Amino acid sequence: MRVLILGGDGYLGWPTAMDFAAAGHDVAVADNYLRRLIAEKTDSEALIPTPTLSARARRFEALTGKKIKVFIGDLADSDLTFNMVRQFQPDTIVHYAEQPSAPYSMRGFAEARETFQNNLDVTFNVIWAVMEHAPECHIVKLGTMGEYGTPDIDIEEGWLEIEHKGRKDKFLFPRAAGSLYHTTKVLDTDLLWFYVRTYGLRVTDLMQGPVYGMSTPEADLDPALGPNFHYDDIFGTVVNRFLVQAVAGIPLTVYGGGGQTRGYLNLRDTLQCVRLATEHPAAKGELRIYNQLTETFTVNELAERVRRAGDTMGLKVQIKSITNPRKEKEEHYYNPTFSGLIELGLKPNYMTDEVLADMIERIIAHKNAIAAERIMPRVSWN
Repeated sequence: MRVLILGGDGYLGWPTAMDFAAAGHDVAVADNYLRRLIAEKTDSEALIPTPTLSARARRFEALTGKKIKVFIGDLADSDLTFNMVRQFQPDTIVHYAEQPSAPYSMRGFAEARETFQNNLDVTFNVIWAVMEHAPECHIVKLGTMGEYGTPDIDIEEGWLEIEHKGRKDKFLFPRAAGSLYHTTKVLDTDLLWFYVRTYGLRVTDLMQGPVYGMSTPEADLDPALGPNFHYDDIFGTVVNRFLVQAVAGIPLTVYGGGGQTRGYLNLRDTLQCVRLATEHPAAKGELRIYNQLTETFTVNELAERVRRAGDTMGLKVQIKSITNPRKEKEEHYYNPTFSGLIELGLKPNYMTDEVLADMIERIIAHKNAIAAERIMPRVSWN
């Protein structure tokens, strides 16, 4: 396949590009370094410095003989997006190219507007670029489990059959996002669904839970090929933050009561899921939705897992509850369905003590670069 990966500089984008290239596909990546710019602006830079996309692509080619084409530019520019799709003629577009931080989207008006305009403009441009220049292309869009919120019913995979006054129909599962970032992802889904049913696009929307991990077969070839690793309150996931706190000797900061339950996913499984989605493309006029996670647990359970892994390595990890800066339910029902990708062939990598220990060892190697002031919450929803 000819695979175009948007947001190819990101934590998921770059490993995805290497995974497809290693499998023999013709791969191109596009990015405008928005995440890097925001990270510098907010003092939220990655723990481990990463080379530019072009430098990483050259290093990957030197090690594997596989070439990754690089486009640098703003996908919110419709001319650039149209020209890129026209030139590359992708069979599949993997769309990661959005401002990915919930806290950043809640900092204030400027950040909210930037998130809203970037995320919706890019998705809109991608849709029209495909319609105009690659109408058979399959769009694989990264959604988020955060779109659903925490309803008091089981979360189905994207769709819900409803019976009302003796009649039945199928609708997109109700959404109740907890940040502006997550709300833009809801709007993405609605936008894609409109163009799917109106113009016959083929789209797979992957509702992904928080991802953790630093190891993939290609990333392990050379430190320069590793994924971005953020541990701050803007771009760092709770897993990354807890692991860095364990290494730095800072108590793991559980927001509020710690009963918030989410579905988690190893980085290696993200690569599996995206590959499976592209290898089993949606039909023309179909919006197919998968919930992309492999296990669920509360923040308290996650903290205990990190404490246990850290203690076996002599870190003497402590856990501390702090005021929750977010507006969210801290105790709630959470039972998402996630069988679709497993039925396609996903073989999960679970969050074992060994997996956490491997991440801790990698963080220890960069312990001197940890900036403790980046860890505590700097953004409040209220």
